[in-house]
Amino acid sequence: MDNPIVIVPYSDTYAADFRSLNEEWIVKYFKMEEMDRVSLNHPKEYILDKGGYIAVALLNSTPVGVCALIPSVHEAYDFELAKMGVSPKVQGRGIGKLLGQHMVEKAKAMGAKKLYLESNRILKPALHLYQKLGFREVVGATSPYERSDIQMELVLSPA
Repeated sequence: MDNPIVIVPYSDTYAADFRSLNEEWIVKYFKMEEMDRVSLNHPKEYILDKGGYIAVALLNSTPVGVCALIPSVHEAYDFELAKMGVSPKVQGRGIGKLLGQHMVEKAKAMGAKKLYLESNRILKPALHLYQKLGFREVVGATSPYERSDIQMELVLSPA
């Protein structure tokens, strides 16, 4: 890769980027839902203040990707890997993989034992990435999202 990607922690400077990079893929494939509006418009209150984490991938100081670790509502999991978005202009350059690896390492550093995520089967590149990161499909979880038709987990360390 000719331009190094730098991954930095979220700050309010990136609020509009966090929202727009996610809205871009959500509206392309689905529709914005209430849970999207809550987390994307209030990332500090909904994610960070609850003990979560958001990473921003920068290319030449421009935000091109985002991802969040949201404290999980499911008792069996520590965090939900969520709100991963990479600008279509730079997709296919490994930015999602770098973000995903960063988030897994960050979750471990935060003491997490298990991660959870929700997605949709039409997002084949995303599902392929999650599988490469070690996520495996789980059955039976409920979701607040209409679009979610697959749930996955990653065991970071044995319970």
